[in-house]
Amino acid sequence: MGRILVTGGTGTLGRVLVARLGTAGHEVRVLSRRPGHYTGDLVTGAGIAEAVRDTDVIVHCASDPRKPKTDVDATRNLIAAAEGQHLVYVSIVGVDRIPYGYYETKLACERLVEDSGLPWTILRATQFHDLIAMAARALTRSPVVPVPAGVSFQPVDVTEVAARLVELATGAPAGRAPDFGGPAVRTSADLVRAYLRATRRRRAVVPVPLPGKVIRAVRSGANLTPDHRDGRITFEEYLAKR
Repeated sequence: MGRILVTGGTGTLGRVLVARLGTAGHEVRVLSRRPGHYTGDLVTGAGIAEAVRDTDVIVHCASDPRKPKTDVDATRNLIAAAEGQHLVYVSIVGVDRIPYGYYETKLACERLVEDSGLPWTILRATQFHDLIAMAARALTRSPVVPVPAGVSFQPVDVTEVAARLVELATGAPAGRAPDFGGPAVRTSADLVRAYLRATRRRRAVVPVPLPGKVIRAVRSGANLTPDHRDGRITFEEYLAKR
């Protein structure tokens, strides 16, 4: 079994991935700023060389949407410390089509991985159920719930993305792997209503037309991968578990 380093191993996806890799019998290292792991800082480069040393695969899940520009420095530092390992990078469907700052940063990180000279795999996934639920929770605090009109999502369960990453991390470098999407494309209004039913509340859901390049790109379906409905867990099933 290989020795695998996971960056962002304490995050939403990372902790599920770490558990699955461990169950599969792999020796897993977690690079984190938190104690109890290989302590390091991807942005400054501190501790990365030690964490990377003698590993076979690096799965790069670490990301900070609050400070997206630091992701580029983090990815560059990780690549600089690597010693020929298979580098697996987790990205998002639509990063090359949606003019949103965080997505543009993710695309820049993809380019660094592609040009790194390392064996590499990039997996783009659609939004996690967790993110959709968090947005729905914030929106439904009001008795009238505005949602973007004409916008759809294809939410996927984090456990299924983690399972796919295990396959990719333990296989041969694949380059750009096929996108990984949830089981259904659903409108924002439909998803919010599902959340309301699950939380047994009544709210008026009102689709509102919104302007802007980002919304226009999302309305066009740039965030979707309808040909890759790989996930099986629905949003309702995710909510029922919660």
